[in-house]
Amino acid sequence: MGQIPINFFTEDISFNIKQRGLVRTWIRNTIIAENHRLRLLNFIFCSDAYLLSINQQYLNHDTYTDIITFDNSDIKQEIVGDIFISLDRIRENAKELNINEIDELHRVMIHGTLHLLGYPDKGKSAKALMTEKEDLYLSKRAF
Repeated sequence: MGQIPINFFTEDISFNIKQRGLVRTWIRNTIIAENHRLRLLNFIFCSDAYLLSINQQYLNHDTYTDIITFDNSDIKQEIVGDIFISLDRIRENAKELNINEIDELHRVMIHGTLHLLGYPDKGKSAKALMTEKEDLYLSKRAF
């Protein structure tokens, strides 16, 4: 089948995602289950400061966030994207929610993937559906 076109990068931090093969398969299977085709997906892990600068530069938001997703696809039902994730926010969220950091990281990763699949999270019903989809795909992790 070949290499799954999901890459992991870091910007201004040092981080290695654990079980990257299993994570790639899980994300790819989510995309397939949603009737999309995976072309290229990059996860870029960074600090709060780095993601804040992206938020300011590209979205004109002057706030910290855990994730910013860029959809770079030109073709409907095809996934080409970059997902930037602040590990500072992941750690802070996990601490506040009293959950495992890896579980929070995976939730945010699938959240960004769901955005690329066309799921919004603005408004009560959209947010509820997003959470439902996150829970569904998190339950399908085989690791």
